[in-house]
Amino acid sequence: MPASVKEQFTEKEINPLASLDEWEDAVLERYPEPDTPAKPKDEYRNYDDPSRDTIREFYRLNHTHQTFDFVQEKRAEYLKFDKKQMPVWEAFNFLNQLVDDSDPDTDLDQFQHLLQTSEAIRADGHPDWMVLTGLMHDMGKVLCLFGEPQWAVVGDTFPVGCSYSDKIVYPEYFKNNPDYNKPEFNTSLGVYKQGCGLRNVDMSWGHDEYVYQMMKDHIPEEGLYMLRYHSFYAWHREGEYSYLLDDHDHKMLKWVTLFNPYDLYSKNPTPPDWKQLKGYYEDLVAKYLPETIKF
Repeated sequence: MPASVKEQFTEKEINPLASLDEWEDAVLERYPEPDTPAKPKDEYRNYDDPSRDTIREFYRLNHTHQTFDFVQEKRAEYLKFDKKQMPVWEAFNFLNQLVDDSDPDTDLDQFQHLLQTSEAIRADGHPDWMVLTGLMHDMGKVLCLFGEPQWAVVGDTFPVGCSYSDKIVYPEYFKNNPDYNKPEFNTSLGVYKQGCGLRNVDMSWGHDEYVYQMMKDHIPEEGLYMLRYHSFYAWHREGEYSYLLDDHDHKMLKWVTLFNPYDLYSKNPTPPDWKQLKGYYEDLVAKYLPETIKF
């Protein structure tokens, strides 16, 4: 992928969604809470007549440009973590720059959403490292603040370097991807080996991989799987890519599925009371994380 890849996109392509909240709302429509039939099942995953044209455009761009080479380029660019360094709490303020003031549906900033997720986890009595995982899980969205288009930050993730599952949202758009017809990539295993394990598989680039790499030395393995694969719906919701999994992946799947409802269904229009929560979260962050985070 040429170094000037961003220059190839029009303004519409760089900003296909009105806000990141729009994509998150679309995820809720695709993956409703199993025990809450808010509307007939056949009205979800209605890709022939989507409620927002921007969602279709988002995935057209995502599936077209998330190539194997693009992922390697972004890993090389961002996993050096040489863009910024700041105290943890300042990093949350940095993340809050993603708030879209034109969004009529929510007044909550990114940090308040993270607090709602972590508070829901804490209320159910899960370990404190999982509460911290909830607090940090969207920190990777700061990629948008470094100039990355939304299709390279959010969206369902999937393996690159092998054939695409038809259970991935809008699979028809993969025909536009340069890797689609490359012989080394268009088999089920592609560049990988049977049972190689997800840790040896390159996923489409986005905030999941970025925050995993950011946190990989600080929280338990179960939490790292939650961070790295919480958008890999083709695996943890659809049961795809079993031929790439190893025993460890099968063991970790329960943790990813445990986490996802807290991310998807913890939104509430009432913001958490930070004055009451501040002491707990300051102690929690100090227990697991260094004073500063590198981006």
